[in-house]
Amino acid sequence: MKNSVFIATSLDGFIADINGGIGWLDSIPEINKIDTGYTAFTSHIDALVMGRKTFETVLSFGIEWPYKMPVFVLSSTLKKVPSELKQKVFVINGNLIQILDQIHQQGFHQLYIDGGTLIQNFIREDLIDEITITIIPILLGAGIPLFGSHSKSLAFECVKTTLFIDKIVQNKFVRVRS
Repeated sequence: MKNSVFIATSLDGFIADINGGIGWLDSIPEINKIDTGYTAFTSHIDALVMGRKTFETVLSFGIEWPYKMPVFVLSSTLKKVPSELKQKVFVINGNLIQILDQIHQQGFHQLYIDGGTLIQNFIREDLIDEITITIIPILLGAGIPLFGSHSKSLAFECVKTTLFIDKIVQNKFVRVRS
C-alpha cells in the first residue's frame, strides 16, 4: 500500500495563489508541451483521493472529467456528485485511517492524494509514502502552501531530480522510515 502525491508548487511553495487560483501554472507557455511524468505516475495508481475544494476546482474547469481511475472525494459537507460522475466519483468521510480502510477494502492500494488541506492532513498523520513536486519558477508571495505545520519531523530522501526546459525542476521524494 502506498500513498503518493504528484503536485506543482511555486518557487516559494504555494499550490495556489492568494485567491485559490492556479493560472500561474501556465506562466511558462512551454509547460503544456512537455511530459512531466504525470501519465507514467498515474499508470501505477489504483484510485485518487482528493479534497472537496480540489474536486470543485476540477469541476470549475468545464472540461470532460479527466480521471480514468475511481476518485474518492473526502468531504463532510458534500452530499452528492453530478449525475454524470456517479460511477466515477464517490464521496467519503471519516478520519483518515477509516477512509483508507474503506478504500483498501474495495481493492485500491496505490493511492494518489491530491488537495492542499488533504495532503497536509495525510502528512500530519505520517501517511504519505512518496511526493513528487514540480517547481514552477515563479514567486507568488502568498497563497495556499503545500506544507502546513505538523508536530514531528518526517524524513524523506530525494530519489530523482529532473530539469525540464531549463526552467522547471521536479523532485521525487520517498519517505524514510526506520
